[in-house]
Amino acid sequence: MNGFIFDLDGVIVDTAKYHYLAWKNLANSIDIEFTELQNEELKGVSRVKSLEKILAWGNKTISETEFEALMKKKNEEYLNYISTMTSSEILPGVQAFLETIKEANKPIALGSASKNARYILDRVELRPYFDAIVDGNDVSTAKPNPEVFIKAAQTINCQAKECVVFEDSVSGIQAANTAQMYAVGIGEQHILFEAQIVFNDFKSMPSNFITELIKK
Repeated sequence: MNGFIFDLDGVIVDTAKYHYLAWKNLANSIDIEFTELQNEELKGVSRVKSLEKILAWGNKTISETEFEALMKKKNEEYLNYISTMTSSEILPGVQAFLETIKEANKPIALGSASKNARYILDRVELRPYFDAIVDGNDVSTAKPNPEVFIKAAQTINCQAKECVVFEDSVSGIQAANTAQMYAVGIGEQHILFEAQIVFNDFKSMPSNFITELIKK
């Protein structure tokens, strides 16, 4: 594999918990129940699509003005949460994994739906590892559309079939598969079964996994 593409939320850092809190508070404010199971369905999904899903679950219709106001409110609350992040919130094994890829002189890209990706990478001091960042500000379609991964591959001058994607969401795995990339699931096998291989986290990968990937 020549190119390594990482999702952000739930793969590099656990911002999913902050998304959940912000979405739950928003949903409750308009009298919609919101569960952790529903939150799973929002992983890798854009803010617009996420709010559309929540409104559909609650069978609610709102004006475009209120829609925009709610999205802004959610983002402001989420930003308040992530403004306190430090490098201590990097998920186990991630930094060592990135260092191994860097030592092999392979390019690393971020492919995330988050519009706050650059800010988060700065907060946790990982931005220098990334040769390219493609996030929600750079794409017009959300996962499972493969646009974000295709753009990431182009930015690091790699063919899609030579790229590996690390993802924790079903929509992200589907996007990687559609792009004909090698999909590595980070999470639970029964949820991410469409990936080529699944690990609970980077610490649970065999010691030779990364070296074998680099040789592929």
